[in-house]
Amino acid sequence: MLISYIKTINPDIVHLGILHSNFINLKILSEYLAINNIPTVITLHDCWFFTGKCTHYTVDQCFKWQTECGNCPRLRKDNISWFFDRTNKMFNDKKKWMNNIPRLAIVGVSKWITDEANKSILKSASIITHIYNWIDLEVFKPIETSDLRKKMGLENKFIVIGVASSWSNKKGLDKFLELSNLLPDDMTVILVGSMKKTKNLPNNLIHIEETHDTQELAKFYSMANVFISFSMEETFGIVAAEALSCGTPVILMDSTGSPELLGEGCGYISKKINTKEVLSFLKTIKENGKSFYSQKCRNFAQNNFKLENRIYDYLILYKTIDK
Repeated sequence: MLISYIKTINPDIVHLGILHSNFINLKILSEYLAINNIPTVITLHDCWFFTGKCTHYTVDQCFKWQTECGNCPRLRKDNISWFFDRTNKMFNDKKKWMNNIPRLAIVGVSKWITDEANKSILKSASIITHIYNWIDLEVFKPIETSDLRKKMGLENKFIVIGVASSWSNKKGLDKFLELSNLLPDDMTVILVGSMKKTKNLPNNLIHIEETHDTQELAKFYSMANVFISFSMEETFGIVAAEALSCGTPVILMDSTGSPELLGEGCGYISKKINTKEVLSFLKTIKENGKSFYSQKCRNFAQNNFKLENRIYDYLILYKTIDK
């Protein structure tokens, strides 16, 4: 059906994103693109396009994808395989299919994943570059939140926020729980995102269900004194970029694409997942005051994540690959 649709619209360029949920036959699609010499752009939101099956691999320190996958240590992670390890075949299939597309452009959403792509089966692509994800800076911007603080009874609290679509230890839930037990009485943690029912959340940790209302989310970011991500595997980390856009400093882990989101004076990088080190950063931010960081955060977001600029980057790329 997809091939029929492509034939009908006769596109100048096909742009691919996340395809690892088994809803697209990659073999049929890539062979059609290759045979018809259709310029193809792939945006790497994770590592799946150049591994046997994994979307990430750094936590497991597996770099087989640089040569050839097999005996995968992440069979029970990402796209779960319960019985068979076919990562070697999937790796070699992807290598053949991707290399057969004559005009292929690879876009990493961070410099980190772009560098990884240059070491991978995608390194022969006609173009390999990076274009950061964009943020709607008209939505994600500093907002007055005294009413929300009053409504939540947080008028005199130093607020730490974390945001995820769903909370698990992979996203750092266990570390937020650990951090909550270390915080002084005037600090409160807010976690936004779906979470399995936990009976014993600390009194200083407030859970807010996942919201798709971007203006509501921008208000939470703006209310917070600091945003924290304990995640060790982030290709870009869009929630951190949204927090920066709202003028909120960030604390991130020194892993994968996260450090790129930390502009000068925008927060701190933790070399390891160390809650005591993070606590020291929180105390520094509290001492300096949020205003010390806010304009720097906003400027960094405007310089790197402005929607119009990143779309322009893609338009230039389209013209280049279509020659």
